[in-house]
Amino acid sequence: MEKAQVSKNETKPLKNYVDINPQKKVATRAAFGKALVSVGENNQNIVVLDADLSVSTKSSLFAEKFPDRFFEMGIAESNMIGTAAGLALSGKIPYLCSFGCFVAGRFETIRISIAYNQVNCRIIGTHAGIGIGEDGYTQMALEDMALMRSLPGMGVLQPADDIETQRMIEFLSNHHQGPVYVRLTRQALPQLFNQQYVFEYGKGVILEEGKDIALVATGGVVHPAYEAAQKLKEKGYTSSVVNIHTIKPLDETLIQSLAHSHQWMFTIEDHTIMGGLGSAVSEVLAGTQNHAVLSRIGIQDIYGESGTPEALYEKYGLSTAKIVEHILRQLES
Repeated sequence: MEKAQVSKNETKPLKNYVDINPQKKVATRAAFGKALVSVGENNQNIVVLDADLSVSTKSSLFAEKFPDRFFEMGIAESNMIGTAAGLALSGKIPYLCSFGCFVAGRFETIRISIAYNQVNCRIIGTHAGIGIGEDGYTQMALEDMALMRSLPGMGVLQPADDIETQRMIEFLSNHHQGPVYVRLTRQALPQLFNQQYVFEYGKGVILEEGKDIALVATGGVVHPAYEAAQKLKEKGYTSSVVNIHTIKPLDETLIQSLAHSHQWMFTIEDHTIMGGLGSAVSEVLAGTQNHAVLSRIGIQDIYGESGTPEALYEKYGLSTAKIVEHILRQLES
């Protein structure tokens, strides 16, 4: 492959809502718990269900504030899903919470009780990806987006920092109708946005604009993607960095625009490359002519393991250094 031609254009200034602060770190599950209390104060129809993991999912904050609207369902995720569907059909707005691997593991119940009926449920899957660290593979949701994307009418969301999580929960509580799956991190993520940020369902967020490479990332790897773009500048490549918080419905217009304006495109996700963001982008490009060369960075056809989040990101190719290494290998081969 011929080496990408470096653009002479400089990258544009960051948007006024982008405020990269690596020192300020908050797990999106923690931001979710606080946001849930906030929206619960203003919307009496919001109810919360958890499957014996409320301290970990942070739904315990809602339970403390609104005990009459919180339902501890025990280790019975299928029962929780069916109960939430019934509450939604009764006019409530249920948030049902568990680790992503456990709630997505009840796929058949979600398929029939929530997706088929198109009920107004918010399925919260925390502890997503290898970024959960020491808990190991049995706790890692690495296939959850693939499962949820396959369900007709199911939205699939993944915020990249605490501000985006807050805005996302506000939107889902006050403006959205229909089932959605929200994927959250155990590990703390650097701040990307300030209070001016506005969440737009189904719209990608451009953090930085460049001419050579498009880095399309979601969730916990958006900040490593941004850092990778800064490293690539030192090698002479400018990059557009895009945060995809809505994997379904995907911002197809933006993806097509990036594919036509850049020579290379890389998707980056803490999820298997089969069925997640990389697959979603591939599906768009399959019907697009004369597009950028696409390479998917994520978990390959393997299982995760126990380790620190940093060590796992390094081993599985999701650290800043490994992302840069992968990209340069592709561009300079």
